[in-house]
Amino acid sequence: MGARPQFVKASVVSRAIQIHNDSSTAPEQHIQEILVHTGQHYDVNMSDVFFKELSIPQPGYHLAVGSGLHGLQTGKMLMRIEEILVKERPDIVLVYGDTNSTLAGALAASKLHIPVAHVEAGLRSFNREMPEEINRVLTDHISGLLFCPTRTAVENLMQEGIDQNVYNVGDVMYDCHLHSLEVAERESLILRDLGLSEGTSVSDYYLATVHRPANTDVPERLRDIFGALSELEAPVILPLHPRTKKVCENTDIEPGQNVRIIEPVSYLDMCLLQKSAIAILTDSGGVQKEAYFCRVPCVTLRDETEWVETVENGWNVVVGANKARILSAVETFRTEGLPETTGNLYGDGKAAERIVAMMSSSSGILQ
Repeated sequence: MGARPQFVKASVVSRAIQIHNDSSTAPEQHIQEILVHTGQHYDVNMSDVFFKELSIPQPGYHLAVGSGLHGLQTGKMLMRIEEILVKERPDIVLVYGDTNSTLAGALAASKLHIPVAHVEAGLRSFNREMPEEINRVLTDHISGLLFCPTRTAVENLMQEGIDQNVYNVGDVMYDCHLHSLEVAERESLILRDLGLSEGTSVSDYYLATVHRPANTDVPERLRDIFGALSELEAPVILPLHPRTKKVCENTDIEPGQNVRIIEPVSYLDMCLLQKSAIAILTDSGGVQKEAYFCRVPCVTLRDETEWVETVENGWNVVVGANKARILSAVETFRTEGLPETTGNLYGDGKAAERIVAMMSSSSGILQ
């Protein structure tokens, strides 16, 4: 793992492993977890705080790869992960999501004939220009255990001829949300510190995140997004991603007076910011789901989404970076209200338990 969303996912799986070990009296049934942190995200607010706040065990290895071009970054990871796998000889390599860390871990393991398990398998945006799409497709095709968050993800794999060892376990992000929101409501001071809450359940602000290269690296798109944010009727809280911050510092693109820039926040603080917002505007895949978990409407600043269920159920509108469409989507949510919904699209909050149970018996499954 190496990026913020992976730390979140790993936290619930690590917790489930510990519970499994505590309940297993036979030592041979215990799972030994060795965490490898590639260092893809190395900013304190994007990495260290998550390990502390989510009680993630300290990594056995920290590769400190840092940022760089995709080939360079992935190549460094591949070389160093291979060395670790040769030394440790694990029974299985577990990878999360769709980053360069995901692909590097899966490739290194597959070359050494070590089974790969992919958490969040089967997601597809069907946009091959996204590096994440390449990472997730390749990882799925070399994985021996595929843990899908939704039925749609299972169907995507079937369409590609992957029909062995595919399991709809639910979404580990929902597991983490249920656990973390309860803690955040008890411990987080973010609303008070930002002067956003006066004891009411919903504060008068929007929450936005912008970090994908498709938006940050195209000046016209970033200007349109910031232009829309600046015209919203309530203030916009924008935790500024290091990539977006760098673009703003090196260009004349500015978020606008209506946008309040803050440093990247911890996961617990983000949970509370999401729950209390009027609506969320984001190009993040994970934040789209988290908005749905909180039952807060979401406007997705991309041209497609992997989380089609949120769109089909009326909680998410995909608008790209078009200023008029962004403002229209927000206005629609404001005037028409929230959609009705029952149940949860992403499982029952026990995805990590299922993953650990299957890994503990994976030797039979993968034969």
